[in-house]
Amino acid sequence: MKNQVELHSLFTDFDIDLFRSGKHYRLYEKFGAHFIEKDGKNGCYFAVWAPSAKAVSVIGDFNYWIEGDHPLQVRWDGSGIWEGFIPGIEQGTRYKFKIHSHHNDIKTEKADPYAFYCESPPHTASLTWKHNYSWKDTSWMETRKDHNALDKPFSVYELHLASWRRKIEDGGRSLSYVELADELVAYVKKMQFTHVEFMPIMEYPYDPSWGYQLTGYFAPTSRFGKPEDLMFLIDKLHQAGIGVVLDWVPSHFPEDAHGLGFFDGSNLYEHPDRRKGYHPDWKSLIFNYGRNEVRSFLISNAFFWLDKFHADALRVDAVASMLYLDYSREEGEWEPNEFGGRENLDAILFMKELNEAVYGSFEGIQTIAEESTSFPMVTKPVYLGGLGFGMKWMMGWMHDTLEYFKKDPIHRRHHQNDITFSMTYAFTENFMLPLSHDEVVYGKRSILGRMPGDEWQRFANLRLLYSYMFTHPGGKLLFMGGEFGQGEEWDFQGSLDWHLLQYPMHEGMQKLVGDLNKLYRGERALFEKQFSSEGFEWINYGDAENSVLVYLRKGRKKEDTLVVVLNMTPAIREDYRIGLPFGSGLEQVFNSDYKKYGGSGCSNKKRIATEHTAWNGREHSATVTLPPLAMVAFHILP
Repeated sequence: MKNQVELHSLFTDFDIDLFRSGKHYRLYEKFGAHFIEKDGKNGCYFAVWAPSAKAVSVIGDFNYWIEGDHPLQVRWDGSGIWEGFIPGIEQGTRYKFKIHSHHNDIKTEKADPYAFYCESPPHTASLTWKHNYSWKDTSWMETRKDHNALDKPFSVYELHLASWRRKIEDGGRSLSYVELADELVAYVKKMQFTHVEFMPIMEYPYDPSWGYQLTGYFAPTSRFGKPEDLMFLIDKLHQAGIGVVLDWVPSHFPEDAHGLGFFDGSNLYEHPDRRKGYHPDWKSLIFNYGRNEVRSFLISNAFFWLDKFHADALRVDAVASMLYLDYSREEGEWEPNEFGGRENLDAILFMKELNEAVYGSFEGIQTIAEESTSFPMVTKPVYLGGLGFGMKWMMGWMHDTLEYFKKDPIHRRHHQNDITFSMTYAFTENFMLPLSHDEVVYGKRSILGRMPGDEWQRFANLRLLYSYMFTHPGGKLLFMGGEFGQGEEWDFQGSLDWHLLQYPMHEGMQKLVGDLNKLYRGERALFEKQFSSEGFEWINYGDAENSVLVYLRKGRKKEDTLVVVLNMTPAIREDYRIGLPFGSGLEQVFNSDYKKYGGSGCSNKKRIATEHTAWNGREHSATVTLPPLAMVAFHILP
């Protein structure tokens, strides 16, 4: 059997130059296992980067996992690439790379970093695979730039595929990609979210990591089906007019023996200095962003999901941990950069290069940073000195809002600044407002569980919180279950509590979120200038005694202006006067206290006349009724 490998290469000299300079962004077309025909024989070309190896062979079912029967040849150019062609290999063949290192004669047995398909955990082999899917989302892809633009509604339903809904009648198993293409697509369309965000669907070995510890960067997890099944799910979402955001984790990776860590007996992908190469919070390894080939690997991975799986956006996980050398480290556990600062200069350059590359190559996509610090210019263009992301999670808004809403309404008059503070920095970045999975785990309780008062007040507070969120400038993100008032914390091993929808308050909450999405998508004032100070104007932020907020949301046209009034207490306020910049009257277009949502039904008459009475610094004003713990929104009539 030995020497059953024939010399062959998919790499040109130009490919090698790009790879070594960190500028090759489609390495998935070269590395890994690729089916080809050579000299009339069908088989597989294998290529792996292992510069510290003195021998590399492919092991698998086809050679009884015996080392050395199918050795690869190292390229002569010093690139550290081992390659070769093995005839007779078929689709779905299990394999790994056996790597014999120069370092202390160490041998490692590794899954293919570029494998397109992997065994289902706990098994760890790679599978030879050729994608075979005919996309039917041409209409979406051709118009994606219009759906995905920053001046369009961007309302994201975040979900964990394994625990969204389970087949109780079938042992409580998770839905497959194909089943989700039916049930999830219909649900998201009904709820009128513009996008779904999948928590990481790249292959991962450990369920409690929720997918954030990746070992198969180019392989969708086989837990829910084949790669083509995920393509089918994304295709169906696109055909329904729904965009797809993928969580992407270039910040760290686990130390599992078959993964990227200590790949060829050396610190190949991870930084060799543990102060830069090990993450104490997650007990995982950190990529060496200063190594050209590693940057090529990561940017190629971003390209892969945008290219082969038609992803519309990448939400980049744990950006803050990448930006700062002292992230979660005590004094003495980190080393300053060459200028004496705490910024990771290599990681910053990587993110700039990533965003320039993906925005330059894929029309209409977005990148979204999960970044929790005040690092400047995260969403400003690279040419202006920014990191180049399209959006950034507004973690300060999330924290301040949840802290405010958990307070008994009688005390909220002392915390007016907490709920208005976000507007002092709302337009420093292109912010997305997140109520994500991180807010409903580890004893934090569900969002509903944090609301104060009796049952009616808890639901009214939650309706008010969501109404505030959807009328506040910025994109929106809501984690699954939040839309119907999930009562318990999220359990990744179970299903959402869908049975709660038999109860009117939960059903009403679900109707509210669907109608808020409809409002957000239908009112140009809520999205056309959602990242610009021109799209927002305070009418009254100082009425702390009554815990009332009044503001305008504005689009490009004056006639699209929306007046938003929030009553943060359970007291009904009749004849509450608000100042108006223009108009002959008001027309109520939304009320979170409607009975169909579980509210009390307190409302305004259809049309309210404007008076020439100056108020709140405006020439006109009108008196309105403020329902308890509710948001009301009005059109200004010309």
